[in-house]
Amino acid sequence: MSLLAVDHVGPATSVQDGGRFGAQRYGLTPSGVMDRPALAVANALAGNAPFAAAIEIGPFGARFTVRDGPLRVALAGAAREATAAGRPLPMQTTVLLAAGESLVLGAARDGVFSYLAVEGAVCGEPVFGSLSVNALAGLGSPFPRPLRAGDVLALRDAAPLAQERRLPLAPAPQGPIRIVFGPQHEEFDAAAQELLLASEWRVSALSDRMGYRLDGPAITRAHGHDIVSDGTVTGSVQVPGSGRPIILMPDRGTTGGYPKIATVISADLGRVAQTRPGHAIRFHAVTIEEAQQVARHMATHIASLANLVQTGGAAFDLAALQSANTAGVAVSAVDAATWQSPAGPDDKDQP
Repeated sequence: MSLLAVDHVGPATSVQDGGRFGAQRYGLTPSGVMDRPALAVANALAGNAPFAAAIEIGPFGARFTVRDGPLRVALAGAAREATAAGRPLPMQTTVLLAAGESLVLGAARDGVFSYLAVEGAVCGEPVFGSLSVNALAGLGSPFPRPLRAGDVLALRDAAPLAQERRLPLAPAPQGPIRIVFGPQHEEFDAAAQELLLASEWRVSALSDRMGYRLDGPAITRAHGHDIVSDGTVTGSVQVPGSGRPIILMPDRGTTGGYPKIATVISADLGRVAQTRPGHAIRFHAVTIEEAQQVARHMATHIASLANLVQTGGAAFDLAALQSANTAGVAVSAVDAATWQSPAGPDDKDQP
């Protein structure tokens, strides 16, 4: 077994997988990864199942050291500076770390969450079928809390590879976040529904894994903002008494007493999760049939990721480039002998 030690991490770093399902009727929230496509990319590079357990790294930097190796890792999701054993590690590539070597990650440059997958996946004892950490409930494995300095994860040794892997991807889609109205949109008049679509909403700094609070105009409901509590899903857009919507995220409650004007489609949940506090989103309504079609397309894409992984030529080696003489023969501006060649028989008449 290899050992990966946590030297330092931010407060939003934890082990997450696809989530725990089948027990919401008992009040057990699904938890799980914030950006499922990004986790699937990291796992495809590491040779794991798409939603195997990995380390979800929040917006701050982190440092890990291999105490026993070798260990192969891959990084995907929000872009950030990364070095492996002092060498630059591009996003969406793998690297093999030996005992004593460190992986150093800077703060996220765009987005919020990055995913560190390890070959063989993070190991632990499943809790209700998942390793995902829910800090409020004290659930998760190998630690039922976010990671902190001093933690050590036991992992499988990496298999030998002739070449490391990379996975080039198209830029992330842009545009409004797609929603389906309901299940309680009829509690809001047409003006309130139009306000949701026409407004620019900024993610509040109070957002977390339970819900993303949105700052913007107040959405009013004719009969108040309380309903008999009913079931929620990840992506439910609740409207509390303040009138400012809350998008429920993986650590949400399984029921809620605020009306839900809309639901973010599953394919866009990762985009919501990667929206930084203070940044804006807009909404666009689609039909259930359109949402289902997009969901099928995303599922097909995730299933195909393993076939898109490439080997060899990974990487642009910045250190090698900096040490290379890319200018050719050096000359001195004050030494004519270095830049004036002797006159040859064909140029003796040249001025």
